[in-house]
Amino acid sequence: MYEENEWEEDKVKTNRDAKRKKLKLTSIELTDDTIEKLKRIAEEKGIPYQVLMRSYILKGLKEDQAS
Repeated sequence: MYEENEWEEDKVKTNRDAKRKKLKLTSIELTDDTIEKLKRIAEEKGIPYQVLMRSYILKGLKEDQAS
């Protein structure tokens, strides 16, 4: 969880900016129900729901490449 960790603000901003440069913004259409489910799961995990969506996509890609 974010509140359990101590963050060095400068390092976080530097790492965040470096990672953003590697990511490309995209869009996807999802139902309100799907988004709400993602938000509930993400809240339980203590992460933003967009991060959860990205992790699900990357996990699916990894599984497909392994088969």
